[in-house]
Amino acid sequence: MVPRLTTALKGPLLDLEQRILTAQPTIEHWFRTQWQEHTPPFYSSVDLRNSGFKLAPVDTNLFPGGFNNLNPEFIPLCVHAVQSAVEKICPEARGLLLVPENHTRNQFYLQNLEQLARILRQAGLNVRIGSLLPEITQPTTLELANGGSITLEPLVRKGNRLGVADFDPCVVLLNNDLSSGAPDILKDLEQTVLPPLLAGWYNRRKSGHFAAYREVSRQFAELLGIDPWMIDPYFAVCNQVNFHEKVGEECLSSQVDLVLTQIRAKYAEYGVKQDPFVIVKADAGTYGMGIMTVKDASEVRDLNRKQRNKMAVVKEGLQVSDVLVQEGVYSFEDLNEAVAEPVVYMIDRYVVGGFYRVHTDRGVDENLNAPGMRFSPLAFDSCCAFPNPDCAPDDTPNRFYAYGVVGRLAMLAASVELEEMHQ
Repeated sequence: MVPRLTTALKGPLLDLEQRILTAQPTIEHWFRTQWQEHTPPFYSSVDLRNSGFKLAPVDTNLFPGGFNNLNPEFIPLCVHAVQSAVEKICPEARGLLLVPENHTRNQFYLQNLEQLARILRQAGLNVRIGSLLPEITQPTTLELANGGSITLEPLVRKGNRLGVADFDPCVVLLNNDLSSGAPDILKDLEQTVLPPLLAGWYNRRKSGHFAAYREVSRQFAELLGIDPWMIDPYFAVCNQVNFHEKVGEECLSSQVDLVLTQIRAKYAEYGVKQDPFVIVKADAGTYGMGIMTVKDASEVRDLNRKQRNKMAVVKEGLQVSDVLVQEGVYSFEDLNEAVAEPVVYMIDRYVVGGFYRVHTDRGVDENLNAPGMRFSPLAFDSCCAFPNPDCAPDDTPNRFYAYGVVGRLAMLAASVELEEMHQ
């Protein structure tokens, strides 16, 4: 079962998908040359939006937490990709310490952790899970709703090495986005830490990622002879915003107006009849917090108290001061009348699968990464790596290939982004 795309909006996207399909050898060669110059993140996931006239990333996560949502048939791809990554980073690696988020009550996250640990073990690594939670003072086994279990252990630091009891790993893999900062216990380690600490949301900014993506997508668009806008959302940034005190409203209003004006020009160029909109969201962080849909600049000047409170804080109660104004991309894919958006998963430089995020309580112009009892992921039935030139460009394997291409562009941008952080 695959979400369908509203047929009336297929024209421009079909052309884009056809160009991607026709240019597959050129695209794959281009990616190979890029990976000779850049090091991919250990793993990543990319949220895409497919409007029928545009296919673009709207968020890139360097600490993905949905491995439990992938099609089980593609786990061997994950295993091979992990082996490839480890051979390059630490070829003698035998032991890996996995450091998770502190979501001990979130069953979906814990099942992700179980699946990730299983993939790592199948890749030939000894894996232990070391928790940052102060209440984990001894090995603690958590039973999962799917019948599985995971064991969390207290972290032990000796000098500049991190491990758990009787376990001194070669690699420390973070599945924690460090929203509230990098704990001292993780700093200045001798071991390889993946992703690097500076990739945490305490330091990373979405605007930095999309600036890197802009250049990557420009090069790719030139390669294919397409308008970069087809795969790249406009964006702007406002710093020093305080929603509670109404500080930064003029900046937000002017940037919203600027981005909406840019979108209107493109909609007129391509004959798009929908109303342009932007997504206003925190420039750092995940979990769908601090996000709103805006169709007119006046909307950010007239926020009520409830809206201000919603926008003012993100994960772990952190105050929002840097705000991204991002072109909104409609999602006209739907499953049983529920809006759907694709999420592509990658390990090393390989696409290993993905799923559709489906939310029946959200509209085609809203963020789907939000709480909701009817939120349900739908695993891709193709891994995005194998297009079929004998099929139509919008048939499932070819549409998924297009997803994988745009997902890899975002991953390449993340590589460039991390390199620039190191400078």
